[in-house]
Amino acid sequence: MSKVYGMTDGWPEGWARRKDDGVARDRQHSVRAEHPHGAYGREAYGDPYGDPYSGDQLAGGRVYPDGPAGGPPARRRRRRRWPRILGVLAVVLVLLVVGGYFYLDSRLERESVLVDYAGRVADTPGTNWLIVGSDSRKGLDKSAQKKLHTGYAPGRRTDSMMLLHYGAGGTSLVSLPRDSYVPIQGHGSNKLNAAFAFGGPKLLAQTVEKATGVHIDHYAEIGFNGFVGVVDAVGGVNICVKEDLKDPKAGIDLKAGCQNLKGSDALGYVRSRHYARADLERVEHQRQFFGALMKKASSPATLFNPFRSVPLALHSTSNFLVDDGDHLYDLVRMMWAMRGVSNGGVTTTVPVGGTGSSPSAGSYITWDRTKASELFGALKQGRPIPSDLVQK
Repeated sequence: MSKVYGMTDGWPEGWARRKDDGVARDRQHSVRAEHPHGAYGREAYGDPYGDPYSGDQLAGGRVYPDGPAGGPPARRRRRRRWPRILGVLAVVLVLLVVGGYFYLDSRLERESVLVDYAGRVADTPGTNWLIVGSDSRKGLDKSAQKKLHTGYAPGRRTDSMMLLHYGAGGTSLVSLPRDSYVPIQGHGSNKLNAAFAFGGPKLLAQTVEKATGVHIDHYAEIGFNGFVGVVDAVGGVNICVKEDLKDPKAGIDLKAGCQNLKGSDALGYVRSRHYARADLERVEHQRQFFGALMKKASSPATLFNPFRSVPLALHSTSNFLVDDGDHLYDLVRMMWAMRGVSNGGVTTTVPVGGTGSSPSAGSYITWDRTKASELFGALKQGRPIPSDLVQK
């Protein structure tokens, strides 16, 4: 090699050559010859091990095509997918909820009940439900009818009737005794439950509206099988029985005290007339039990437990008969209003004025016209029921 002033063999005078410098330069030249586009990390292509003199390699990190030193790009891609995955899950959840709602709504049995007629009571403040418990054996085979002591009568008759009101004046649940003697369109005067026998729920609703002066907005009816299924779906209802109650006709033998009543005992409890005041005391038990049932059905322990909420939804929607203008959300609102009955709401029975009998109706009871007018007048005007008319 030619000698240049101040340099020996290409190096400045006084500088020392490292022993491996030639080898390093030869390797560098070899890599550059093999990869003319440059070391990996600097250009789009090249040796994955990179230039031995690159900053990333000197820092001790590994270089990846799409990310900084030390971190694989796959992890970043997975993070970017999470919003998309959550979005898909949200859409699926919405579809399940919406689809489930319409499926359950379609299971409701509907009938044209609340129809207009000449002289119908005009709309009144608040929301009013006519809630009917019938003795329908639909869905019960012979063995189930025997077990529940329901008898084998065909068709259906009203076993209980209640008027649920909620609005600015609060929440009230008023029992309408089935032996109440009232005028029935086209049939003179008879027991209230006879209206159901004469013309089904349509004539019953019309009779209640005319007798009370309260406009009925919604109708719900449930039979024996539906009642038992709903009670069992929520795991039974805790009821405090005031005194020992044994009624072979209703199939119950209950001891006094608070206890959890399952389907068959619950049905016997609300059906039994084995009391000193017969039907009047029975309607008190019906209000008590129905309020406790709705409170438990709408509790978080039931709604957020799929082993209870799903059977409850299936039993309720397949066993409730409603007006053809009612939907599932109406039933949910009714259940929620019933919580108000159990949490300080008003429960009472139409004030009774006396008793009587007739060849067509047999024994019946009459309403105290003054007090009944005061009670229903409060509902019609959206006012709270006077305290002297309240019963527990």
